[in-house]
Amino acid sequence: MAHEGFHEDPNQLSDFAKDYHRIIQSTMEELEAVDWYNQRAECATNPQAKAIMEHNRDEEIEHACMGIEWLRQNSPVWDAMLREFLFKDGDIVTHEAQMSTKESQTTPTAQQSSGLKIGNNK
Repeated sequence: MAHEGFHEDPNQLSDFAKDYHRIIQSTMEELEAVDWYNQRAECATNPQAKAIMEHNRDEEIEHACMGIEWLRQNSPVWDAMLREFLFKDGDIVTHEAQMSTKESQTTPTAQQSSGLKIGNNK
């Protein structure tokens, strides 16, 4: 098996970890292709060439979305983050800051979480 960009010995990785890596790599490649086609379309002077580049770009967006959806379906963290950040109105950074503030208010402090809470020891 080729190294395929693994950071660890592939023989020590589970099949899931290898597929996860492959999906991330493929999605990154699709996003890079989106950028290439977008730049080419921007520079195209012939309307038909521009339309072809835009069509190709949009196909690559579809492929990238498929990879992201696989990640969402196979990772609770991806699922939670995508549900939190996608399709929200307003400023994304403000939304993240509000989310972080909300999380810090609901996370128990060391004092609140210290000791075992087994119940009344009468």
